[in-house]
Amino acid sequence: MFNTCHRPGKILDRKSVYTGRVFSVDQLHVQTPDGLKVERDLIKTDPTITILAMTADKEVVMTSEYRVGVNSESVSVPAGIVNPGETSEQAAKRELQEETGYIADSVTKMTRITSSEGFMDQFADLMLIKFDPRKRVRQHFDSDEFVNSQLVPLTQVLNWIKLGKVNTAQAVSALSYYELFID
Repeated sequence: MFNTCHRPGKILDRKSVYTGRVFSVDQLHVQTPDGLKVERDLIKTDPTITILAMTADKEVVMTSEYRVGVNSESVSVPAGIVNPGETSEQAAKRELQEETGYIADSVTKMTRITSSEGFMDQFADLMLIKFDPRKRVRQHFDSDEFVNSQLVPLTQVLNWIKLGKVNTAQAVSALSYYELFID
């Protein structure tokens, strides 16, 4: 393996340059594990979860929600922020119920991924939830969101990924991990 794999750099200086509702930005001076001194901007975010929610019949909960980064509706899987004091498992159960009304029977962490580690500290825990589609409660969205959801056969979701209709990194990662290591 690489000699510097997972070795941290030394933060020499940190300056906060922006703080917003969803993220903040710090300007860092860092000494890297291989000895370079570099300046980097770091986007700091809360941890997130991405949910592959599946029935016993291999139907997947798919969502459609407006996303400002692409200025359009995006088809993906449920996801959300892990609130302070919450575990990834608790956040996954909460987000699934809030966004879709479905109630988790079991929650398993598949793996953890990073989004853009070159300039962002965000990670997403990819969670597998098993649930019974007959058990459903009322959705409870955040005040600034509206999520459409529906059950889609796993084979159809995989085809949507192949065709580029589902292209969010987290959804592709969750489904690929499931296909490679769990199914």
